[in-house]
Amino acid sequence: MKTLITFLIVFSVVVVIHEFGHFYFAKKSGILVREFSIGMGPKLFSHQAKDGTTYTIRAIPMGGYVRMAGYEDEEELKAGMPVSLEVNENNEVIKINTSSKVQLENAIPLEVTRYDLTEALEITGFVNGNEDNVASYSVNHEAMIIEEDGTQLRIAPSDVQFQSAKLWQRMLTNFAGPMNNFLLTIVLFIAIVFLQGGVPNEDSTVLGEVDPNGAAATAGLKSGDEIVAIDQEEVSSWPELQQRVQQQPDEELSLEVNRDDQTFSVDATPESVESGNQDIGQLGVQASLKTGFWDKVVGGVKESWDMLVQILAALKNLVTNFSLDQLGGPVAIFQMSDQAAQQGAMTVLLLTAMISVNLGIVNLLPIPGLDGGKLLLNIVEAIRGKPISEEKEGMITLIGFGLLMLLMVLVTWNDIQRFFF
Repeated sequence: MKTLITFLIVFSVVVVIHEFGHFYFAKKSGILVREFSIGMGPKLFSHQAKDGTTYTIRAIPMGGYVRMAGYEDEEELKAGMPVSLEVNENNEVIKINTSSKVQLENAIPLEVTRYDLTEALEITGFVNGNEDNVASYSVNHEAMIIEEDGTQLRIAPSDVQFQSAKLWQRMLTNFAGPMNNFLLTIVLFIAIVFLQGGVPNEDSTVLGEVDPNGAAATAGLKSGDEIVAIDQEEVSSWPELQQRVQQQPDEELSLEVNRDDQTFSVDATPESVESGNQDIGQLGVQASLKTGFWDKVVGGVKESWDMLVQILAALKNLVTNFSLDQLGGPVAIFQMSDQAAQQGAMTVLLLTAMISVNLGIVNLLPIPGLDGGKLLLNIVEAIRGKPISEEKEGMITLIGFGLLMLLMVLVTWNDIQRFFF
């Protein structure tokens, strides 16, 4: 149960923060955000704000989504559909009810024959289903439509749709999701550094924490000792010290150490530890920490950058040497959540940061259906001076989405085989 809760929290935080990026910049660009949902599936709660956005909480606590006007919206009305209309004193439609779960007082029952909720803003149909009683109504620009599950949303006239915004605004809205993931990663790493008490001081060879069961402790080394030379060769930085030790597993080293203004020599044999495809030496020590406020902030940003570089390198390797074993889906994330839940809050924060930066990078890939694919279409529009047709864009997105779903199925099946069989 603890693992499941950890998985849901980590996944939901990363996805909701991503979607909030799209939400915020869409609002700033004058695009109507019809719904901002936390969770998926059946609606549990909804609230419609004055700005026209309906905020919902849904039953399945996995991620969330944003519905922007004209942005992959599904058609909510169809010819022949029975609806009920609520009109104002000017005989304008202010609510269109398609749900059997909601009843409107003094509503006009109508069987829809024709409608236009984007340009002309009108709806026509048979009143009470009587084909001899045809009526047309103007629809208010800010009218609501009640969906089958009872969710009440604003209609989406063309002037508040996604395509009505300027090109640079649409590009920023598309980029905002991944951008938020990168910002979340930085915030989480800064938090981790503060919780750790500081950031490793790579300019020093002073020892921080010493493993009581490690080779350094066996040789008599303590926290605060400074290693100034190895086998009579001077070392002046932590990466240099680390490299020298890792190169000589199970080989006795002569260490020159400063302690309380006194210098002495000790012999230590680094323990051999498997790392990747090779064995490396470890003394069982950590670097001393920089504890200044800005040291911690800069350290958190640097840790974020290092992870970003590592993921990009892994992505490059995936392209040149593709293997499903290099990918992970929901099953892999659940497995990592299990390990993180057992190791404590710090590991959960690290896992969240790792998933967040991964989601940001993957979403920027120029694949139809992802934010990067949409940005690519924006760039094509900028070059052509006009957008590609909605039919072509829809077909490209559908193909991309289909390929992504196929890849997800293959990755998930591979994860199940790898972790359970």
